[in-house]
Amino acid sequence: MASARFADRLFDAIERKESPVVVGLDPQLDQLPAFLRRACQAVHGATAQAVAEALWHFNRTLIDAVYDLVPAVKPQLAFYERYGVEGLRAYVRTVRYARDAGLLVIADGKRNDIGSTAAFYADAFLGQTSLFGQDVPAAFGADALTVNGYLGSDGIAPFVERAESYGTGLFVLVKTSNPSSGDVQDLEVCGRPLYEHMGALVERWGESTRGACGYSSVGAVVGATYPEQGRRLRALMPHTLFLVPGYGAQGATASDVAGCFDAQGRGAVVNASRSICFAFQREPYASRYGAAGYGAAARAATEQMRKEIQQALHRR
Repeated sequence: MASARFADRLFDAIERKESPVVVGLDPQLDQLPAFLRRACQAVHGATAQAVAEALWHFNRTLIDAVYDLVPAVKPQLAFYERYGVEGLRAYVRTVRYARDAGLLVIADGKRNDIGSTAAFYADAFLGQTSLFGQDVPAAFGADALTVNGYLGSDGIAPFVERAESYGTGLFVLVKTSNPSSGDVQDLEVCGRPLYEHMGALVERWGESTRGACGYSSVGAVVGATYPEQGRRLRALMPHTLFLVPGYGAQGATASDVAGCFDAQGRGAVVNASRSICFAFQREPYASRYGAAGYGAAARAATEQMRKEIQQALHRR
């Protein structure tokens, strides 16, 4: 069992690296450098194993490039699950390598179900699994997992219990970054939008997991593409960590994410995936590094993102 709470471990990593940036490891086969795809296909043929090897080698290079700059990485499970068992092997290898490099790992799986099923999801990612009476580490073990809170408290309770027992964490969907999130999340209920009701629940669900940092290990996913809503939720949820997606390729800027941080510039981590992973495809990085230098391009893009966020926080 982990001795420290997830929130404290994340805060410590943010402070040590002076960075709230999370790199999303969302590899897309057709976007990987051509030389990498060719090399893996030459060995394994046109197979799922070849794809998985390409994803793994791509991720390993990115981790090597940014591990000293960021507190965490966030692999999105769909990018691995689409390739079946081989893809999941690439995910597991990525998680283990990232953790060995000293990074926290946020598994972006958006899991949940009724309480009994949620317990198995929680075991798979945040706790332990029993094999014929012997407890073994979680099969897809991560430091935190994104979950869907709209099933209510009984679906969340198993994840919170694992967070308490194992020092892991969760991030509950509150106001997501996608364009149609308002179809449901902005519906007015008893005089305020539904996402605010969810935010209040998340703040309450996390009370038992608060760390020395003052924040709980039950966090919230709050999209950077809705800055005004982010500011409202920050005020409503003073003890809740925010995982903020939508920076870069989805259109959000450093100024947009600033309102998700507290008055001391704490309380949030900002994720970027495509704008970092595939930085080698766009300027100024394409001409400077090219496909062969995709790791160096990702590092430069990460440094630039960190600088922009720090400047935005200083301007507030």
